[in-house]
Amino acid sequence: MTTKSINEKYCSACGALISAQAEICPKCGVRQSPAPFPGNLGNLAPNGRSRLAAALFAIFLGSLGIHKFYLGRVGWGVIYLLLCWTVIPGIVGFIEGILLLIMSEEDFNAKYGND
Repeated sequence: MTTKSINEKYCSACGALISAQAEICPKCGVRQSPAPFPGNLGNLAPNGRSRLAAALFAIFLGSLGIHKFYLGRVGWGVIYLLLCWTVIPGIVGFIEGILLLIMSEEDFNAKYGND
């Protein structure tokens, strides 16, 4: 029985042991799926919320209060929805989005990270 080393992977089709960089399995000829995206799209709070995602929700969907729902502030989200026909939630949401973008990760985690 052979064991898999760090530079090897199993073929997604036939299960043969192949090189980790192999794009095509030499045994069955099936193209291997690419590796998952290794990049980090931003820091996450302990509860899994992202400051960047909250800021983007606030800037683009602030008039509907989506960022408030995302951050766990359901009551405020409902108020934003009730007032979405006015321009006020859109302006406030845009300002909150900018404030979220300039907020430090520590402040974000302290305010929204433990819900």
